[in-house]
This record gives sequence, C-alpha cells and structure tokens, in this order.
Amino acid sequence: MIDVGNRPPSRPAPETAATREPRHPRTNRVSAEVRRCRALLAAAVLLIGSCATVPKDYPRTESTAFQFHESTSIGKELAGLAAQHPGESGVAIIRRGRPAFTTRVVLADLAEQTLDVQYFLWEPDATGRILADHLMRAADRGVRVRILIDDVNLKDRDAGIAALDAHPNVEIRLFNPFAHRGSHLFGFLVDFDRVNHRMHNKLMVMDNALAVVGGRNMSDPYFEVDPRANFRDLDIAAAGPVVRDLSNVFDRFWNGAWSVPIAALVDRPYGEDDLRAHVQRIREVIAKGDYPYPLDQDVAALKSELSTLVRGFVWAPAHVVYDDPASISDQSRRVMHTLLFRRLDRVQTDLLIESAYFIPLDGGVAKLKELVDRGVRIRVLTNSLASNDVIAAFAGYSKRREAMVRNGIELYELRPEPGPVRKRLLGGGSKAGLHTKAIVFDRKDVFIGSFNLDARSSAINTEAGLYVASPALAAQVIEFMNEGVDPDASFRLQLDKEGNLYWIAEDEGTPLRYDKDPMTTFLQRFAAGFIRLLPVDTQL
Repeated sequence: MIDVGNRPPSRPAPETAATREPRHPRTNRVSAEVRRCRALLAAAVLLIGSCATVPKDYPRTESTAFQFHESTSIGKELAGLAAQHPGESGVAIIRRGRPAFTTRVVLADLAEQTLDVQYFLWEPDATGRILADHLMRAADRGVRVRILIDDVNLKDRDAGIAALDAHPNVEIRLFNPFAHRGSHLFGFLVDFDRVNHRMHNKLMVMDNALAVVGGRNMSDPYFEVDPRANFRDLDIAAAGPVVRDLSNVFDRFWNGAWSVPIAALVDRPYGEDDLRAHVQRIREVIAKGDYPYPLDQDVAALKSELSTLVRGFVWAPAHVVYDDPASISDQSRRVMHTLLFRRLDRVQTDLLIESAYFIPLDGGVAKLKELVDRGVRIRVLTNSLASNDVIAAFAGYSKRREAMVRNGIELYELRPEPGPVRKRLLGGGSKAGLHTKAIVFDRKDVFIGSFNLDARSSAINTEAGLYVASPALAAQVIEFMNEGVDPDASFRLQLDKEGNLYWIAEDEGTPLRYDKDPMTTFLQRFAAGFIRLLPVDTQL
C-alpha cells in the first residue's frame, strides 16, 4: 500500500559521523588507500547522481474534474441547498477521528462518477488499507479514481501502488518523485534542492460535489485508532462553489509536471494479475484486523451519516487558499503565506491559533508583538516537547518561547498523557499529540487546512486549506480550540520574576506547576537543546 513519512527530514549534511571515513584515533593523517576509496566513492556518487533522473518521456493523459456534479444523486441534493444560498458554500468542521474517517468512507461508497484523493501521508496500516479497499470497490463500480500522493519516504511501496494503478478506473501519481527509488536518503544527498520540496496538501473530493480538506493524513493516529499515540486534528467538509475551486486545485497539481504516474517509475508493467493479488492481500489483512469503527454499514446507514453532516452545514463565503506547485521553482508564485499574513494586518481584537508546528522566526515574533501592542489578544496552542512527534520542530519553536510570553502572547502546549478532558479529545489512554492547523481571526473568519505556521509551510512545501468568513463557523472552531487549552488538556507557559519559564496545569482541579519541560526526559531536553544550536530554522 501507500506509505509516506509525516514530515520531511531536515536537510542531511553531506558528511555525517555515520558516513565519513573513520580516522585513526592517534593521528589525523589519512592513508593513501583511504584517500583513494574516498575519491572512488565521490566519483560513484556523482556518476549515480548524474545518471538517475526522474523520467520525462512517458505516456500521460491530462484529465479534469467531473463537470456535471448536479447530475449525481448527492450533487443534485447539494445543488438544491446551494441555490438557497447564492454566492456561499456549505461547510462543517469534523472534530473527532471516527466521523472524520466515516465521512471519507461515505464519499468512497456513495461516489457515482469520480473520486479525487490527494494526501501527503498514506500509511499501510488498518486505516490506510480500509480506505484503499473502499476506493478500489468504487473503481469496480465504474467510478474514476485519481490518487495523488507525495513521494517522500515512499520507499519499497512502488510495487503495491503500481498494482492498484493497474485497475482500468484507477490512476495513481506521485508528487515530485525521487529518482533513486531504493534510497530516498540518497536522493536528499544528491538532489536536495529538488526533493526537499514536498506536497503537504490533504484533500478528498467526491463527484465534484462534496469535499473534505484539512490536517488529517491517511493513517491510524489521525483517526484515533492507534493504541499508542493519536493526534488531535481538524477537518472541514465542504459543498457548493468552493468544491469546484478545490477540484481546480487538484487538477492543477494532477496535470502539472511535478506529478508523475507510478507506471513511469517502476521497472515493469503491472497488470490484472498483480492487481488481483494485491487487493486480495489487502482484504485478507483487513479481515484479520479488529477496526474499532463499525464500517460494515449498508448504503442506507451511510447516507444517513452523510445527511447528518449536510444538515450541520454553515453556509458562508468560502475560498481556497493554496500554493501553486509551480511555486516550488518560482518563489514569486507563493501566495498562501502572503495572504494569511496580510490578514494579520486587519486583525482588530482576537487571533486564536492552533498549530502543530509553530515556529515563528524573528520577524514573526516581531509581528505578533506589534499586534499585542495595539491591543490584539493572541492565544496559541502548539505541541509540548512531550507531545511533539518532530523534535527538530520543537527545538525551532522553543527558541522563541520566552520572547513570546514576555510580549504578552498566551502560549499553551498540549499535554501528552491521558486525563478526563484529554480522553474526550482523543479517546482511550493513548499518548496525545497535536496536528491541527487552524486560525480564527477576530472571531469571524476561519482558516483550516494543512498550513503550519513555520518556514517549511511558508516557503518550501505546498499547502492548501479553506478560508471561511463566518462568525457561526468561527464559534464552532473556538469551542473546539477552547477544549484544547483547558488546564486539564494543556500546559500554560508563564514567566517568573527572574524571567524563567514555568508551566501550569490542573488535574481535576488540582493545580500543577513545572519548572522545566513537563513529562520529559533529560535526553529529550538535551536533544532539543542541541538542535536549537543548529542553523536549521529555515528548514523546519
């Protein structure tokens, strides 16, 4: 199946302790044999790097989104609702993992014409396999399925993907694929400037009529079914005109030169036998599993689920905000960062942020201080060291924590351990992590998508999300955000009289205080402190 890492690694150094030639402990001289080996190795790297390239001469057909969305059953129903709200789109936030996954299954099972699916991460775990199975069943019914996946860390998955691609109604493309299919780390070493740019978008569109966009990747932890660790995250479902805009964005990525058919990257053609064998393996593994959500519902029950979602729509002006894939090679075409930060200039009262990776550089800290100085309340929830899954991202953020608190920003960090509120947020007793990317401006405008407030989202990866002008939707998102900053769910950072950070929280009303990063080990704090010394902020 499909397997991609959660965040691209920081830029690997050309020479590390693991790769450089060892030197004699009592001398700094290098033997002639070692020098010759080094020269040969360097020549081999240059030779391989110059010979292995992403194929450019291969069959590919442009395709576009289904244009007759009102002709489908769901499309007709949604078109009738949209006609009652001219110029507006219907939106609804999806807070919890179970409805978030059920919604995606509903889209797959009720699709009549097309399914367009775009993800940064798609793991071969229970969740990833189940959705893939539902997509293949849709293809068996005659639905055209287009799947676009970022290629980072997609090592050793080509055969399975190519087997699914062999279905006549399925096409799978990889975004910015690595030329060296056997070693992505090697690709980073010899082709860093290209492969460092990744597609971080998350999108699923059914019949060009109904869409889900947001922060969730396709893997167990994003849907609260991993027994070890799960993410707090947020999606937004959409109907109406904004869905056609989302489909146009998908088409732009799909038809661009950055997206390469998997068939062009494998060493042999894959056919019906490969498809049948791979789908059978997927279904055998699913049958042996014990997925906690009851996904064996009939079509009537699935339609009921969808009707519940549609009835909860807020109708309001909605816009797609995204970075064109061409911005990877032409920075002047990056607009998402600019548009969101221009909105900061118009903030008057409140700025509420929930961001998994919150790494404002010095200019960002100064901008936030400027807002506070003119009376804007700023509240931020991000990951603590204990809840963060990317320690380098935490290191970049932690450099500026003291300055932000000193400047009057209300700064919160998610708690990792189970507790009364945290169990409601994520369920069970698994470790909690934060993956949400949401901003509320002045309690009336909302952004939800894949964009983290960090340099990687701003200048390196492509991102996408929805900007909705709706006080009603803002109120729902604020309710979700308030749960996250409950003292039972997060630590609040404060400064003592000497200017040192400390953390406060509660356990069922009992106050807690910590004078160092809570619930962490010495090794975690040491690693974060070491990375803080490195000049890597622009890669985080």
